[in-house]
Amino acid sequence: MDNKNELTNNNENNLTFFESKKIRKLVYNGEWYYSIVDIVSILTEQFDYQKARKYWNKLKERLIKEEDSEVVTNCHQLKMLAKDGKMRLTDCANRETIFRLIQSIPSPNAEPFKLWFARLAEERIQEINNPSLAIERAKKTYLKKGYSPEWVNSRLRSIDTRNELTGEWKNRGAKTSDYAILTDEISKGTFGITTQKHKDIKGLDKQNLRDNMSNLELALLTLAEATTTELHKTNDSQGVKELKDDAKEGGGIASVTRKNIEKKIKRPVVTSENAIDFINKKKLDK
Repeated sequence: MDNKNELTNNNENNLTFFESKKIRKLVYNGEWYYSIVDIVSILTEQFDYQKARKYWNKLKERLIKEEDSEVVTNCHQLKMLAKDGKMRLTDCANRETIFRLIQSIPSPNAEPFKLWFARLAEERIQEINNPSLAIERAKKTYLKKGYSPEWVNSRLRSIDTRNELTGEWKNRGAKTSDYAILTDEISKGTFGITTQKHKDIKGLDKQNLRDNMSNLELALLTLAEATTTELHKTNDSQGVKELKDDAKEGGGIASVTRKNIEKKIKRPVVTSENAIDFINKKKLDK
């Protein structure tokens, strides 16, 4: 088994759900990989993690001993977020290997799971061929959670801007591990605080900060990241040091706008309000 965790982007906290049961996933070598233990747990109805892990270990031994199975060979140990909040190595596989693994587990859930997983795979293929489908799916998901249409539009714009920025970082010599440092420079420039401090103000733990920003916060961060992208292109910046300088300057430019807004509205842009508050406000306004 390969234990090199060559992530193409930062997807540690991605989840998908089968009948409300979560399955961890991340992008590895350009495609989605899924936690085998999470899938085994669903198929065997062993919802105690340790029991599901032991079942998989025994199955793995049998597959190697009796079948010399490529299912095990094609698994990879990747770091995923564990229940204790730490990133831990766990066995993962892509869709093709998961389909083969399902055949080895006698379960009444096998057939409905295969059908669901096939639909999931088809959706992903459609999204690759037509990226607008992924955007539309994300929009529907946010609306179902209770966000306002205005907020959803702001969030989707921020995702597009962020993707363009990280694309520039990758092409200009930054590693995935550098993204947090560069993002912090933008945050400090824009809001005067680090990303972690921003999360602390909003009372967040592992939740996505951007999903808990107000329209104003999102707009300012999008402005800062779009500006930083243009600075990278104008300066033809290469390497983390130059990218960091641009990030600081891009955040500083957005900061001027933030301060002007705060003078007019007579309150800070960054507040303790988070997604729960925004969604509850929408409900009260109805």
